Amino acid sequence: MDYSKLQNGSDIRGIAMENKDGDPVNLTEEAVAHLSAAFVKWLSEKKPGKTLRISVGRDSRITGPALMKAVFKGLNSAGAKSHDLGLASTPAMFMSTVLGDTPFDGSIMITASHLPSHRNGLKFFSPEGGLEKDDIKKLTEFAPDIEIKENDGDAEKVSFMDTYTAYLRDKICKGVNSSDYDHPLKGRHIIVDAGNGAGGFFAEKVLKELGADISGSQFLEPDGSFPNHIPNPENKEAAESVRKATLDAKADLGIIFDTDVDRAGAVLPDGRELVRNDLIAVLSAIVIKEHPGTTIVTDSVTSSGLAGYIAKRGGVHRRFKRGYKNVINESIRLNNEGTDSSLAIETSGHGALRENYFLDDGAYLMVKLLIELGKGNDIREMISDLKEPAESAEIRFPVTAEDVAENGDRVLSLLTDSVDKEEGWSLEKENYEGVRINTDEAHGNGWLLLRKSLHEPIMPLNIESDTKGGCEVMAKALLKILSKAEGLDLEPLEEYIRQ
Repeated sequence: MDYSKLQNGSDIRGIAMENKDGDPVNLTEEAVAHLSAAFVKWLSEKKPGKTLRISVGRDSRITGPALMKAVFKGLNSAGAKSHDLGLASTPAMFMSTVLGDTPFDGSIMITASHLPSHRNGLKFFSPEGGLEKDDIKKLTEFAPDIEIKENDGDAEKVSFMDTYTAYLRDKICKGVNSSDYDHPLKGRHIIVDAGNGAGGFFAEKVLKELGADISGSQFLEPDGSFPNHIPNPENKEAAESVRKATLDAKADLGIIFDTDVDRAGAVLPDGRELVRNDLIAVLSAIVIKEHPGTTIVTDSVTSSGLAGYIAKRGGVHRRFKRGYKNVINESIRLNNEGTDSSLAIETSGHGALRENYFLDDGAYLMVKLLIELGKGNDIREMISDLKEPAESAEIRFPVTAEDVAENGDRVLSLLTDSVDKEEGWSLEKENYEGVRINTDEAHGNGWLLLRKSLHEPIMPLNIESDTKGGCEVMAKALLKILSKAEGLDLEPLEEYIRQ
């Protein structure tokens, strides 16, 4: 088997069960066993001669229990000791390598994040953090040559989620430091929408125990068929569901998690959704207050208004590349070079703080918001001066050329060479991904960013304007330029202009 086909950046992902789309199953129990054994080999090279203790958790997907047994089989075959943490969040699985009396040497989380229920995958952690893309490549290379022994796939059961939730509660208690120290959220009404993923624990084990009223929370029960909506804060149906639940409950805050709780979004009492630029702004304001002058690293598609918001508070905004690993690693790099960077966050909701091991943990992001709420601070007021664009859009062009990456480079070169010929256009000076162009007031009054996709044969275009109709002005000018390019389907841009 070619295990490299299961690699998805720094994760393993595949089709784990028969499905209505007819996609063939490739994430088999055999493949999972081999990859898990390969993880032991990878860890053993870092800790030679040691019998490794590895924790394993899963989200609510239907295929989770069977794949978990396959993981145990692979780990046991490779000589490691397996530990069953049961239903867990991805962040909790990393934390199992650094928290507790005897932290684990490594951990594996069985999840495919927000993807459809027939998919599943593996995420791997050591105490140094999640494995990188090159590390996963090594696992796929190790996997075919490892012998899997016949065993029953047994493992010692461990109740680690209690340790993890105690860690989260302690952060909130210390952060609020109220007169009722153990119940800092008493009198607050906070609802959670877990989307039938793994995040239901947050309502019962964190909020309720800290004194919050959690009535109106929904879809807390794990159900891998996801019968109510996709567990994804960016999904429109999911966002509307939690928004309605927040308003119906007249709650002080609504919280929504993705399947494995490494991402989150929120809803304010008036129904305003706290996602993308809004969520980044609130968290930026918090960390800049705690670490004056700190650098906030974001992905490449954040708004101009956010940049101004961060600068106004004395922070430094570094707009970097898409991909949560890219953003986190850039923030780590800055710190290693002596530049204070306390927050790395993508518009997708993946956010990591230096104070929390640079772990992208949706629950921990909500901890930071809850501390502000517990102190009596008005979260909406915190972003009252965040300048919102008049309009924005994302348009995705299918790449029809066979040489997807090379063709993308040709398209970007064409666009770069055309900027000087286009009146009112200028290249962004500090840009780390694709081609980002600023336009003056007469020619769109905003910006556009064309880039190559990290994983798909498409080229996404993000476009934003501070003037109604400005996006159309930029789109028309861009269409003239891209019409000279080959290997790109421009129909989505043409349709956007027609609308």
